[in-house]
Amino acid sequence: MFQLRDRLTSEGYWYKVINASISGETTHGANSRLDGILKEITPDITIVELGGNDGLRGFPPTEIRDNLLQIIEKISSSGSRILLVEMLLPPNYGEAYIEKFVAVYKRLGSRDNVILSKFILDNIADNPNLMQSDGIHPKAEAQEMMLDNLWPDLFPLLDKDVAQ
Repeated sequence: MFQLRDRLTSEGYWYKVINASISGETTHGANSRLDGILKEITPDITIVELGGNDGLRGFPPTEIRDNLLQIIEKISSSGSRILLVEMLLPPNYGEAYIEKFVAVYKRLGSRDNVILSKFILDNIADNPNLMQSDGIHPKAEAQEMMLDNLWPDLFPLLDKDVAQ
């Protein structure tokens, strides 16, 4: 969150950055909390980085898709632009499941009101020096690289006329 706020400020953008995530949350959990969040704030841009925990728990891809679709529709109805962050899974989940999981993001990322960003851990997940011992979560040293991965897809959504 701080890296994003600092990058935005250094680039001349005045967005207020709010982290409404909960560590370990699923798409169902986020979807169930979203109405309350949108009553409190009206975001200009929303970064949706969800589904990884669902996939790691083996939830059906159709359930993940349905939850993400509802999330996207709610956020879109609020007038917010959406950056959907693609999630990937380790190979031990099997080719068939992984293909269905990835297809969820490709399909939702093709919607008119959504920009699909590349995998946030691109060039990070395969580097043990940047990952915690669980092999799933990045170390603090990877935070700037994660922002670098998202920035090219986030940049087109930004507007320098946003008031501070």
